[in-house]
Amino acid sequence: MKHQKLKLRSFVTIAMLSSISFILMLLNFPLPWFPVFLQIDFSDVPALIAAITMGPLAGILVELFKNILDWIFSGAPTGVPVGHMANFVTGILFILPVYYIYKKLPTIKGLTFGLVVGTITMSVGMSLLNYVAFLPMYSYFLGWGSFDMKETIVLGILPFNIVKGIMLLVIVIVLFRTMRVWIENQRAQYLL
Repeated sequence: MKHQKLKLRSFVTIAMLSSISFILMLLNFPLPWFPVFLQIDFSDVPALIAAITMGPLAGILVELFKNILDWIFSGAPTGVPVGHMANFVTGILFILPVYYIYKKLPTIKGLTFGLVVGTITMSVGMSLLNYVAFLPMYSYFLGWGSFDMKETIVLGILPFNIVKGIMLLVIVIVLFRTMRVWIENQRAQYLL
């Protein structure tokens, strides 16, 4: 009976965090010195909380559901959810390193180190994936024509993801300091 209650509670928590993440995704904004298609949002924070408290699958599900919800409500300029796929992969590249490092070192230092590694993984990973997959898909579906992909990645995507990672790091550390007791209680119920 206790296991069923915990399972139901985890489903409800994932749904709630996905909804919060979706709302945060709608509150996106551009940074003036980056390409207009790169938007900052803080929707990875609820996914990270899900991963830290309930495990990596919970974080991945929050990332998946927020992108599905955004695609349903906002659509995609290409008709194909290329941006949503990129956002999903970006989130996973960010939250998984944080989860695994924090699991091994569940302290503020461990979390900070995990956030730095997550930022690096997200930045480098998305640079490579944009080069081989996402930018060619955008170019094909939107008919962008030819442009310098290397320049777009080096001057746009890579520094954008580094800035995004630093902003997420600051927000997560501030949240962690205020929510630490709750996070530890959730981890004790779900993970330990």
